[in-house]
Amino acid sequence: MTVDGREVRTSPTAGPRPATAVATRVRGRAHVVLPAYNEAASLPSLLHRIAEVARTEQVTVWVVDDGSSDGTGDVAEAAGLDVRLVRHPVNLGLGQAVQTGLRAALGDAGEDDFIVVMDADDTHDPSLITKLGNEIIAGSDVVICSRFVDGGDDKTAPLFRRMLSRGAAVLFRRVLGLVDVHDFTSGFRAYRVSLLTRASTHWGERLVEERGFACMVELLLKLRHCHPVITEVPLELRYDRKQGPSKLKLRRTIVQYVRLLARDRLTPAPYREL
Repeated sequence: MTVDGREVRTSPTAGPRPATAVATRVRGRAHVVLPAYNEAASLPSLLHRIAEVARTEQVTVWVVDDGSSDGTGDVAEAAGLDVRLVRHPVNLGLGQAVQTGLRAALGDAGEDDFIVVMDADDTHDPSLITKLGNEIIAGSDVVICSRFVDGGDDKTAPLFRRMLSRGAAVLFRRVLGLVDVHDFTSGFRAYRVSLLTRASTHWGERLVEERGFACMVELLLKLRHCHPVITEVPLELRYDRKQGPSKLKLRRTIVQYVRLLARDRLTPAPYREL
């Protein structure tokens, strides 16, 4: 199949999908978007752990191979999950990979489903998908897996990343007044399908414009105009599971955050209710 002119391949599912959701399961299907650039070493372990979640939950995984040169796409196709592979011929950056994954998932998701974005480097715990789905059922529109609430932790991450994440959180929280958000830069979140549909209808291809790590903050800033209910669940970041080098460029990311904040301050709110 194709999505926005890009090739999408589907692998066979590992087993029958649950017909209904019960009280201990999430309602609807979890569409897990994995932006991946040269993650062939990490994907097998991560997909295996997601397959464990899929034993009790309905899960579709969207792997966006962002121009990888290490066989990331081939590894994804070999997984025994409901995996949809979307390929970028060249590396377009995290922001475009997130945008592509969201649009692909939205094109397939039902109104009771929810969309999860998480890192493909195996530093996030897929078992949280169930908790994210339960938060959506309870009324949340955005659920952030947060390192900065009780039970969250990022001690395995390098010091410069920890300082950057905390600094960004303080900056955006104070300037934007989003008091319910403690972790603005977390790459592990769940979104209600109807919320993303409304936002995508308004912004279209401009929903995610940042190419780098600032795209996660940008998406949150735009979604706030839809007046979402935002909650957080604790995340224990397992940076020690990461197989390859970090793709985050400290100076470039700081510039992106400052530029994003300035643009947000100068850009008027949408002229109509979203």
